Amino acid sequence: MVGMFAVSLAGHDKGEMYVIIKEDSEYFYLSDGNLRPLDKPKKKKKKHIQLVKNGVDETLMDKLQNAKPIYNEEIKFAIKVRKK
Repeated sequence: MVGMFAVSLAGHDKGEMYVIIKEDSEYFYLSDGNLRPLDKPKKKKKKHIQLVKNGVDETLMDKLQNAKPIYNEEIKFAIKVRKK
């Protein structure tokens, strides 16, 4: 699920869109490139987010899965384009 878009369902950030940058058994680590940059991702339980249907940025997914460098600006741009 790394590289997919997700929307927060609970908490003070309810309704905000993020990109999943990492996951473990219980949590997703989310970034929006702005308030939550790549070096300080939001840790959120899996039950508190909604995956966006057909919500994948192929470029971001490829970079995240292949450990290529990725920048906050790329995440901000992908979210901006997705919201339109």
